Amino acid sequence: MNERPADRLAIAVAQLNPTVGDISGNLECARKARQQAARDGADLIAFSELFIAGYPPEDLVLKPVFQAACRSAVEALARETADDGPGVLIGTPWVEDGKLYNAYVLLAGGGVAALRFKVNLPNYGVFDEKRVFASGPLPGPISYRGVRLGVPVCEDTWTDWGDYENVVECLTETGAELLIVPNGSPYWRDKAEVRLNVSVQSVAETGLPLIYVNQIGGQDELVFDGASFALNADRSIAFQLPAFRETVLTTHWLRGGGVWRCAQGPVARPDDLDEADYAACMLGLRDYVDKNRFKGVVIGLSGGIDSALCATMATDALGRERVRCLMLPFRYTSQESLDDAAAIARALGVRYDVVPIESAVRGLEASLTAVFAGSPRDVTEENLQARARGTILMAVSNKFSLMVVTTGNKSEMSVGYATLYGDMNGGFNPIKDLYKTEVYRLAQLRNRWKPADARGPAGEVIPKNVLTRAPSAELRENQTDQDTLPPYDVLDRILERLVEREEPTASIVAAGFDRETVMKIERMLYLAEYKRRQAAPGVKVTLKNFGRDRRYPIVNRFHDPGTPMSDAAAAATKGAMAKAGASDF
Repeated sequence: MNERPADRLAIAVAQLNPTVGDISGNLECARKARQQAARDGADLIAFSELFIAGYPPEDLVLKPVFQAACRSAVEALARETADDGPGVLIGTPWVEDGKLYNAYVLLAGGGVAALRFKVNLPNYGVFDEKRVFASGPLPGPISYRGVRLGVPVCEDTWTDWGDYENVVECLTETGAELLIVPNGSPYWRDKAEVRLNVSVQSVAETGLPLIYVNQIGGQDELVFDGASFALNADRSIAFQLPAFRETVLTTHWLRGGGVWRCAQGPVARPDDLDEADYAACMLGLRDYVDKNRFKGVVIGLSGGIDSALCATMATDALGRERVRCLMLPFRYTSQESLDDAAAIARALGVRYDVVPIESAVRGLEASLTAVFAGSPRDVTEENLQARARGTILMAVSNKFSLMVVTTGNKSEMSVGYATLYGDMNGGFNPIKDLYKTEVYRLAQLRNRWKPADARGPAGEVIPKNVLTRAPSAELRENQTDQDTLPPYDVLDRILERLVEREEPTASIVAAGFDRETVMKIERMLYLAEYKRRQAAPGVKVTLKNFGRDRRYPIVNRFHDPGTPMSDAAAAATKGAMAKAGASDF
């Protein structure tokens, strides 16, 4: 499309929530967004990476029938652009010459006007695109209504200037005037700042303005926060869309002196870090339940902080009518726990039932009497309580088509302080990537703040007593978590160094932590791998979560000896740690 150069261009940014595999639903969503953009006078609408397929499609994208369905949807949308409405930039899988590409296509004039393929395929952290897509050739710009648009796809903007496959540099040298970057960039804490810094670097190196288009929504463990934005050539922010909210915004660009500039658009306030974590957990749970078509959820409400926060998140995500809570008391359940659980349910306005498990546990013990003859009582009998509760929750799930929300935090998941087929039973865990100290912090936050799109009540929903009492599994008399674990403020700081930073134990001890405690926690972390492999998926909010990011072998004879390293080994370890944290986006 080589019309005369334009000096005005209205570009709609579609920050939307596609569903992986729902090709017809994603197509309909794109149609509605295009109609809105047309009403707003847009010349062009830009969607996020792989929008038609949903992101990330993982190995689903290798199915030829899926590839063909995506292409048919794109071609159907292309035919609709024969009208006077805006052109469309949209992401899709695309097979060309026998190779499968992560493509970004321009639809205009009733057909597919241009194709560009992602060059740099991420293969770290939660990403493994190299195993499903072929790398595309270095692209030139796309001409649309006389404007030369560069469309580097997501990771294509993350290479350093001068690298062999620097897509942004290639686009600049071949005449691009404006960069539109489609993304499937999942949330983790501080992510917005990282994206902005990378984009500022691209603008500084090219002298070109840049539009960053990101999707929102939950997809299994990943949550996409949107937070799309644009930078003018002078690196000033042209607009900033809100995080975790679907938005179609038409922006107005003017060319003066050969440089494009956006008329000032809305600039949303960035979320506080804890607010963003809460919003991510809430959205991740909502989309997991809704996209998998569950009627609602059921939660074992113990009166403790973890189940209290999960029940609150579930009510905020789904509304009180879709949340059912069960208190499952045994002889060691305190009256304090019974009172606190009832108070939480009342505050949230959810259905609440008390189902004693005494007969179930006694029945299990009776069945095992002959098998256990001569063996003393130990943790086995304690775990029967958790497994009875897990079985009852799963029965309610089956009977009423409700998904069980499991409630273990990252501290517990790290060291195996949970019972397989007991309190680990469930379909999804919104707090799986939150350490215990973070659970307390978010609970305190929720008592004084409510997300704008939350469906639960405002005000104090988690009683103060739940926030102040000593945490306990209540599987025996006078039990507390600290009987087995160090204080959570100590445990969590050690775990963060072991899990997120992959620090050697020697450096953790050198930082002031007790050596015996560090070595114990490291051993527990490794031994619990087999439990984590069987745990429900949960929302990723940290740099390195269990499952998508951190994949350790179950059979593993290696343990850090905790001895000081040589200078060369220490330098190599430091460099590897820096590299691991620097490239993730």
